[in-house]
Formats: sequence, C-alpha cells, structure tokens
Amino acid sequence: MNTVITGANGMVGANLVRMLLARGDRVKAVTFGDTRSLDGVDVEKAECNILDAAAMGELFRGAETVYHLASVITLRSRRNAHAERVNSEGARAVAEGCLRHGVRRLVHFSSIHAFSPHPTHEAVVETRPLCGDGHPFPYDRSKSRGQRAVLEAVRRGLDAVIIHPTGILGPHDYAPSHTGRAMLDIYHGRTRALVRGGFNWVDVRDVCAGAMAAEERGRAGENYILSGHHVPVMEMGRAVSKIAGRKAPRFMVPGWVMHSAAPLAEGWAGLRGREPRFSKFTLHTLVHHQEVSHEKATRVLGYTPRPFSETLRDTFEWFSTMGMLGDN
Repeated sequence: MNTVITGANGMVGANLVRMLLARGDRVKAVTFGDTRSLDGVDVEKAECNILDAAAMGELFRGAETVYHLASVITLRSRRNAHAERVNSEGARAVAEGCLRHGVRRLVHFSSIHAFSPHPTHEAVVETRPLCGDGHPFPYDRSKSRGQRAVLEAVRRGLDAVIIHPTGILGPHDYAPSHTGRAMLDIYHGRTRALVRGGFNWVDVRDVCAGAMAAEERGRAGENYILSGHHVPVMEMGRAVSKIAGRKAPRFMVPGWVMHSAAPLAEGWAGLRGREPRFSKFTLHTLVHHQEVSHEKATRVLGYTPRPFSETLRDTFEWFSTMGMLGDN
C-alpha cells in the first residue's frame, strides 16, 4: 500500500513510520525540520511546508492512504498565529489535496483538546461539541478548526476518519516533547514542586495502532478517542522519581500562585523565543478533560491501551539509550 505521513519526523510519526513499514506499506515521510527520528529508517523522505498547499497536494499523487500528523503544539495562552495557521489551514490543505488526488482514506490526527472542556464533570466522548472560535486557548481552537475543515471535505466526498489522542508518551521522543522535557526535569531533580491536577496519558505505540485500526475499520466521517489512563501530577512525580532513584517533589504549589505566576512565565519564555514551561493553558489542562472514554474505539477498532507503568518504563529506557539520563 502507498502511504503518506505528514509530520513524519515527530514522535508520533517516528513510531508510525516504523509500524507501517513493518506492515509492508510503501511509506513517504513528509517532514519539516529535524529528521533525526528517521535516521537509518528505509523510507522515502520529502521535506515540505504544510502551508504550501500546492506542493503538499502533489505529494499525495498515487497515495492510497494519508495520515495527517503535522501540527504545532503550543502551550501559550495568548494568540500563536503560526500554530493556528498550521493546525487549521494545514489540515484544510491536506484534505483538499486528498480530494484532488483521489486518496482512498485520510486518517486525521486531531486532539482531545479539540473538544469543548464543558461540561467539566462529565466524561469526554466523541459526541461532545468541538471548541468554538471564542475558546481562549490557541491550540484547542486551532485543532477544532482543523477538524472542521476535514469534516467539510468529508461532506464533499472525502473518505476520512478522525482520531483524538490524549497526552502522548513513549519512545522516539527525540526533541523531546513538552511532556518529555517535564518528565526529564523531574528525573534530574530540576522540579522542586508540583501542582494539583492530572491528565490522561496514552502510549504513542497504542495511538499508532489505533490510527492504523481506524484506517482499516473506521467509518468515514467518524471520530475515535484514543485515550489511556488518568494519572495525577503527584503520582507521575513519584513514579518518575522512583525510576531516577530520587525523592519525589514533596511540595504542591497552590493553584492561585501558579495562575498568578503564569503570565510572567509566558512573558519570559516569549522574550527568549521559547515555549513556556507552564502557562494558563497547562493549568487549564490539568483540571479539564479529566475523564475520557475510549469505549467507542475499543468497541469498533479493538483498541486497548497498555498499562501506564509499562509506558513510563519503556519511555525512560528509550531516554537512557539516547543518553538523556546522564548527569545534568
């Protein structure tokens, strides 16, 4: 099968490329920027800016399946024009390219964040409304816009399925990701205190397997939540510290203190041209989308996430092989 993956050099892409090659697919990896994650992998690479609609569309010529992963994850609470363009206009360009070249199936990677955070105390399922344009956070807003662009193309004849992963952990996290950096900070003792809350974490390999199952068995126009296990921040801190052989951070910073400090953290990160370590968005994340159901994906796709302890163990074993656990 001829398969194209956008964003193939990210953590999810690096795992998905390897799994599709193992299945026997002929894979074209569309990349942008650092491609270390694909070193030594026998795959055709094509560098392309997702916002170049004409060039992107041409890469789909002859493709049977396209997996659209390319996106920008931003922790900023303020407007992030680049992330919003990539996540919304990029999704539209991919959908249009698939329509133009008769791609058999598009698997679009949305996010749990595309869903409205309300009602807060009910489980998130696939029928929950998407975030509206008035939603305050750019990542959530842009992912919901991108999903709407794909659904618009579905109404015009595109065969596409949509998946919603939660927080992703696992091997081949070369950058590393925002979550990977946070875990490494705990491991190396750079995190002295934690904050109340938690999130749902899922293994990258389970997300990739779920996406492949959605390609094979999903219904056009349907979306599937690929969640894992809810883990409180303090429990995550203890688990990572145990792996490191360190004492876990014992202090929990009150939420009001973190909310007061968030604008300063974002401002300082912006001056340095970096993403903030925490923001109003990350604090929002730790209290919303807490209960997430993968019942539909399990029933339709046969999706079953592995235990969180296995994911955490394998993640740190991979960090170790990459030399990320040495002296800081």
